[in-house]
Amino acid sequence: MGAYTFTDKSTASVAPSRLFKALVIDFNNIVSKLAPDVKSIENVEGDGGAGTIKKMTFVEGGPIKYMKHKIHVIDEKNLVTKYSLIESDVLEGKAESVDYDGKFEASADGGCVCTTVTVYNTKGDYVVTEEEHNVHKDKANDLLKAIEAYLLANPSVCV
Repeated sequence: MGAYTFTDKSTASVAPSRLFKALVIDFNNIVSKLAPDVKSIENVEGDGGAGTIKKMTFVEGGPIKYMKHKIHVIDEKNLVTKYSLIESDVLEGKAESVDYDGKFEASADGGCVCTTVTVYNTKGDYVVTEEEHNVHKDKANDLLKAIEAYLLANPSVCV
């Protein structure tokens, strides 16, 4: 078993508190509206806070059937979140889990810098390459940009 760590930064032109609310607090509602490949998002355990397990089910025919995430930390004051991908068909044979630590900080232009540390806890001798990580990072960035566009078009959402 190995642990492969990647640190990424993304930027958005909305305030960090709004982006945090959209991506963390109101995740189920916002992502359900903006991700056409997501069939449903539900809290299978918990109320949305620390300890909650969320299940995302994807539309049939796609590369992923489902994902389960466990939320460890939601710190609205410091705009920090920690959660893990604990179950998914994409993990099979590759990883036990994937841990994410996210921090949302103000940028000089009034927008946001999102820093994410991703740790892949692999099975056996499986190695996560930078190219493989970049595929996942690009999908996350696509979602971030969709949420950013939604927030810019709807200034009263997540204020």
